[in-house]
Amino acid sequence: MKQILLLNGPNLNMLGIREPGIYGSMSLQTIIEGLEKKASGLGVALETFQSNHEGGLIDKIHAAFGVKDGILFNPGAFTHYSYALRDAISTVGIPTVEVHISNIHKRESFRHTSVIAPVAIGQIAGFGADSYELGLRALVQHLERVEG
Repeated sequence: MKQILLLNGPNLNMLGIREPGIYGSMSLQTIIEGLEKKASGLGVALETFQSNHEGGLIDKIHAAFGVKDGILFNPGAFTHYSYALRDAISTVGIPTVEVHISNIHKRESFRHTSVIAPVAIGQIAGFGADSYELGLRALVQHLERVEG
């Protein structure tokens, strides 16, 4: 069974409370519960982790080396400036899909650039909580093609 790590960065623990006009009213826990069901249906195991601290996310990425088959990652604000997270993903070489609830390219100009995208296999943004499911499906399909 493929092992997928779902990472969520800063402030995503406040989904449902934080700017519902942008991020929706669904909590992170509700999103995770739905994604766990989808993962089960796709025949993959999902481990989840959220941190408001860059180092905690880096530690999880490092710990995934040789253990996880893929990473689904919503880096939150770290998307735009965390070269440390970018380097961690690059270092472990685990296929990573970057996801965002909002369309970062239609928001403030500082959100238009992702330092994570160049080391990810793809990016999905702007589909609300569905971005997670779309990202999971894309990641699983990628892993199946590579293994195939």
